[in-house]
Amino acid sequence: MSVLPDPGASRAVLIGTSHYDHLEQLPAVSNNLIALADLLSGPLSLRLPAPHVTVVEDPPDPGSVMDPLRQAAAEATDTLLVYYAGHGLIDPHGALTLALPRTQPGHIETSLNYDWLRHILLNSPAQRHIVLLDCCYSGLALGRMSAPQELADQAAVEGTFLLAASAETRTALAPVGDTHTAFTGALLDTLRHGIPGGPPLLLDLETVYRHLRLTLEARAHPVPQARNRNSGARVALGRNHADLPAAPVTHAAGPEPDRRLWPDPSSIRTVTGFFTNLAAVREVSGLTQQEVSRRSAGQISTGTISRLVNRDTLPATWDTTAAYLSACGVPDGQIRQWHGAWQELRRNAPATQEARADAPGGDTAELGKARWRLFSLWRDRGH
Repeated sequence: MSVLPDPGASRAVLIGTSHYDHLEQLPAVSNNLIALADLLSGPLSLRLPAPHVTVVEDPPDPGSVMDPLRQAAAEATDTLLVYYAGHGLIDPHGALTLALPRTQPGHIETSLNYDWLRHILLNSPAQRHIVLLDCCYSGLALGRMSAPQELADQAAVEGTFLLAASAETRTALAPVGDTHTAFTGALLDTLRHGIPGGPPLLLDLETVYRHLRLTLEARAHPVPQARNRNSGARVALGRNHADLPAAPVTHAAGPEPDRRLWPDPSSIRTVTGFFTNLAAVREVSGLTQQEVSRRSAGQISTGTISRLVNRDTLPATWDTTAAYLSACGVPDGQIRQWHGAWQELRRNAPATQEARADAPGGDTAELGKARWRLFSLWRDRGH
């Protein structure tokens, strides 16, 4: 079953070099970085909070890449995505190196050794790792996924998926005058528009890879390569917008099951993930906010729905969330799972972070209660 990463517990590092002192310029790479960062943070893909997407453009030296990569790798507990676009080179030992602005062919110390990047990635606490390489000879990285053995063992703990723009003996393609490189351009189009006739709702990496192969091969462009470890292929980069319902899904009378692929509450680990998936529930339902309100029999207004899915602290009570989920058509069994996720997050929330109530004016009321409790404690201690 495909899984959409929890945006609150996931990180992305996008690395790209478009300007070179000694190699051919790649102006499209700068466009790649801007577009991919915007997409990963938006509703068409992973909905990552902007601070969780780090862009490293034209890094002057390997350290300028490794430091932000180490930080993101340490912070990610769900999914870590690393993307590189630029020139790929082969060192004297036949290994892949990633070119930086001052890279000189034959001077391996001026480029970024892919193995350094891989070592940090595989030592991250993230449960899943995604590597996207849009560079010449990027297929060489596929063979580096399994050696040395101790790093392969770490990669096997959870899912790892590596998607490379070209085979190990082929150059990638950056068509002159195009806004994006061939590989990244096709990837962006896929995530923005979806795959007609593809899987319902979620675009997992295996599906994206197969679609990119067919698309780029039909254009006579270099064909991408992929390597999967365990559940890595099931990680989704977004929803299949070509197949999202445009209208509420209704079923005729009878025992036919609901086949909609609802967000999985068991994958939620953070408050950000809770609200991101809560908003996605309505997308899956195909209902407008007005229709959800009507189906709730007056329990929740459109304004309440908007405030619910856009807040950044957990509701202090469960009733409004339950009414929203039920009105969207989420099965009772999954609503109970949502309730369990809400309870778990509430238990793990810092004691100083008072959650706000759902009712109109409830935020102010709860804040007032908290302040009164603090005043009472202060007064009882004889102040």
